[in-house]
Amino acid sequence: MSSLDRPASPNPYDLLPAAPSFTVTSADVTDGQPLKDDQVAAKGNTSPQLSWEGAPAGTRSYTITCFDPDAPTPSGFWHWVLVDVPADVTSLDTGAAAGDLPGHAFHCRNDGGEHGFMGAAPPEGDQVHRYFFVVHAVTEESLGVDADASPAVVSFNLAFKTAGRAILHGTYQH
Repeated sequence: MSSLDRPASPNPYDLLPAAPSFTVTSADVTDGQPLKDDQVAAKGNTSPQLSWEGAPAGTRSYTITCFDPDAPTPSGFWHWVLVDVPADVTSLDTGAAAGDLPGHAFHCRNDGGEHGFMGAAPPEGDQVHRYFFVVHAVTEESLGVDADASPAVVSFNLAFKTAGRAILHGTYQH
């Protein structure tokens, strides 16, 4: 096997057009700190609790994502893509990705091919991975994608419909 040594990837959200920020907090993820076992694929595989506030005026829905830019691929790895969360929702409970979703919200497939949350699963011995949990405030009630949309298509649509972003990131190393 070849070495996985490589430079750290940049913060992917620094590479996108600027958007107003708002606040996201979590009872399960502490910004910049290692993820709890619950958010690791082999140990719990459970989506974290998230709460957000201060979204920009004009927010009509939310998209929630979890992205690992440190995966040993040119495109990172999408762990969670939840779209069309109603604008009046400002939190998700721990494990919400597996069950009752608010309003017309639905999952698009993650890079593991599933519709839901996939916990951290970096290769053994690899560098520390960052997991960006992002609440995207969206200017439309629907992002205009279906459940079979790839994370890249969701991200492309977000480029034109993002009113703001709230970002929280955890880390994990196997």
